[in-house]
Amino acid sequence: MAWWKAWVEQEGVTVKASSHFNPDPDAETLYKAMKGIGTNEQAIIDVLTKRSNAQRQQIAKSFKAHFGKDLTETLKSELSGKFERLIVALMYPPYRYEAKELHDAMKGSRDDMSGFVDSGLALQDAQDLYAAGEKIQGTDEMKFITILCTRSATHLMRVFEEYEKIASKSIEDSIRSETHGSLEEAMVTVVKCTRNLHSYFAERLYYAMKGAGTRDGTLIRNIVSRSEIDLNLIKRQFEKMYNKTLSSMIMDDTSGDYKDALLNLVGSDP
Repeated sequence: MAWWKAWVEQEGVTVKASSHFNPDPDAETLYKAMKGIGTNEQAIIDVLTKRSNAQRQQIAKSFKAHFGKDLTETLKSELSGKFERLIVALMYPPYRYEAKELHDAMKGSRDDMSGFVDSGLALQDAQDLYAAGEKIQGTDEMKFITILCTRSATHLMRVFEEYEKIASKSIEDSIRSETHGSLEEAMVTVVKCTRNLHSYFAERLYYAMKGAGTRDGTLIRNIVSRSEIDLNLIKRQFEKMYNKTLSSMIMDDTSGDYKDALLNLVGSDP
């Protein structure tokens, strides 16, 4: 990996691996936090929101080895509500968490499915775009418009990747060669905006909290899934777009242990 790419990725991370990590003391802290009557929620927050996902998996193994219990199931039995949902989300390995959220969304038990990508449909869309432009004389402009204007940003990102594999050129280059004038300008603008994924996630987080009520599933999913990828960069984009920090909006819109855990994951303001 190029040094600059590694630096950018590290800059984007809000939850980093704890240095001098030992899973055994963490497992013991969690056990004591849930032993007997009552629960020490702050101890749970302090451990699980300040460890990387890989470290949380090691803590879970240590917890099982030392205390004979499944950590995630123990957390479920001790916690409740939105705080439980957030803490349990932290315990899933990333690939299992995405699969679980997709499964739940398909059953209608989560806020929506707009953050997920159907890889088969993305490939089909890429093939359709190629067939509508580069593969034929002339251009089926309506096909381009339909796909670019009706698919989610995350879906289109996958479409653009697949398209470049098929056409051996970027979707922008194809649009410029196949269309002209205001239509060309409009379509290239859509692609440019779509490629700014940080704007997309900033928008998702903003509308999860805007107005009456909170779309907690969207809020939890996006913060948990991006915290070890690019949440710092999303935070900066959020402030540019909405003239307020993500942290300030979380503070206004949530409460209690749930709020404290979210703020720990989001980290300090840039």
